[in-house]
Amino acid sequence: MSETSIEAGPPAYVINQIEVTDQTMFMTYAQAALPIIKAHGGEILVRGGAPEALWGASPGNRVVIIRFPSREAARAWRNSAAYAEILPVRDASSTSTVYVVDGVAP
Repeated sequence: MSETSIEAGPPAYVINQIEVTDQTMFMTYAQAALPIIKAHGGEILVRGGAPEALWGASPGNRVVIIRFPSREAARAWRNSAAYAEILPVRDASSTSTVYVVDGVAP
């Protein structure tokens, strides 16, 4: 079974609230992460700076939202060996809160 064939249930969204502390290093991580995300059926929907809090605390200086075919696909991406290799670069260049939520089935 390929990594992209995990498609049970509604789509899932990985939401990243990020405070980038080293832009150059973080961009190295971001470029390496994209093919890994795509290999697991993920698609970046939002990748933006300057998020504005309408209520509550600021979400950091960057927000990224990634859609996966399912929660299982999102977990497979997060737990993959390829992602584990680049995770130290993300951790060294930012702090973040990352969570997954189920979307609405089409």
